[in-house]
Amino acid sequence: MHWHMSKTGIIIRREYLTRVKKKSFFIMTIIGPLLMAALWIVPFFIATLTEKQRDIEIYDQSGVFRECFRTNGKFNYIFIEGSLDSLKRQFLRSGHYAMVYIPRTELSVPQSAYIYSSKQPGLNVKSEIRDLMKKEVEALKLIAKGIDPEVLEAIKTNINVGTIILDENGFEKKGSAEVTTALGLVAGIVIYFMLFMFGGQVMRSVIEEKTSRIVEVIVSSVKPVQLMLGKMIGVGLVGLTQFLLWVLLTFGLVTGFQLIYGHKLANGSASATQTIVQAPAQGAVPAMNGVANFGNDNQMLQILEDVRGIDFGTMLICFLLYFVGGYLLYASLFAAMGSAVENEQDSQQFILPVTLPLVIALFSVGYILNYPDGSLSVWLSMIPLTSPVVMMIRIAFGVHWTQVALSVVILYLSLALTTWLGARIYRTGILMYGKKVTWRELWKWLRYKS
Repeated sequence: MHWHMSKTGIIIRREYLTRVKKKSFFIMTIIGPLLMAALWIVPFFIATLTEKQRDIEIYDQSGVFRECFRTNGKFNYIFIEGSLDSLKRQFLRSGHYAMVYIPRTELSVPQSAYIYSSKQPGLNVKSEIRDLMKKEVEALKLIAKGIDPEVLEAIKTNINVGTIILDENGFEKKGSAEVTTALGLVAGIVIYFMLFMFGGQVMRSVIEEKTSRIVEVIVSSVKPVQLMLGKMIGVGLVGLTQFLLWVLLTFGLVTGFQLIYGHKLANGSASATQTIVQAPAQGAVPAMNGVANFGNDNQMLQILEDVRGIDFGTMLICFLLYFVGGYLLYASLFAAMGSAVENEQDSQQFILPVTLPLVIALFSVGYILNYPDGSLSVWLSMIPLTSPVVMMIRIAFGVHWTQVALSVVILYLSLALTTWLGARIYRTGILMYGKKVTWRELWKWLRYKS
């Protein structure tokens, strides 16, 4: 037994060292943390960037909007008079950023305007003009109906809805649906891509060795099942190494940033800090949505408190359990499929059925985030082919330990089954050349006796 295990250990060591010494591993190990840290750091700098005040000329033929355009930190409004043609020529010589033309209407309050500029103006200019005019027109319409606009403004109310989590003993803990949603989504998507990425590496490695005929030399001294297990575990250890390095390096980058710019986070603008906190949830548009909608330090501190209240230790342990189990399960299937074909093009007929459950799990994310305790969510978190992604999303919302335990047990029992089935296909397929393999042929290989 020790002799067999030592051979498997040699294969694991070879697969591991071959990959961690590649330049691509080093590059991805550096780029990954930089990208993840950038989701937190870059929005802070974007939110604190300031531009010089822009001069906007206002040509209001109606005379209705003179009071609503007031100079602020972003725009300096300059009211102009004259004919439109002469004002356009004057604008081109002035060097001002834009000129707004509000035409006169005969029967109603003006509801349109035109922005003249020597180049396409930014979205903030158009939004500012539209919002100011909209507010003024609505106020005029209310007055015409005998309604005081200040009364309507006074009754507008912001409702803050908080979340309190009660455990079985009645203890309370603050929660945040927004933060939990972002965390669950990130955890599920990360494990989805890692299963695909490292499972695919196993399949490509098997195909390369089979195509180059190196495997014929290897199996002369190592059993096919040892070779398959060694390859699966070796590549899996590479994945774990890279993930742990990503976590450590990202934590180091963010911590270093907080130490250097901590005084700005504490005393600076709330909007900038909140943009950092919400950047992972907002994805690619933190700068567009993050800055304008944030209000005060209390909201910022509440978000930070919600983040600190998350049990990251439990999340990390569950992530490792589901990554290891999910990876080995899919790696055994990928290895079996790789051994049955001679190039990646031929593998497509087998890959789609194998990866379809993962795709279904990804497409179900919207339902799971809205109904983490729904029947579909529970079932998908128990099915071993979808549980690594779905359960990681649900865990962020809080799942009873019995469901997690049952899901993990089913996953690892299924792993044992797929490894056994994969090994039976692998031992035959790895030495099979020049034959187009079908699903019927794979069924025959499963029935071959050792």
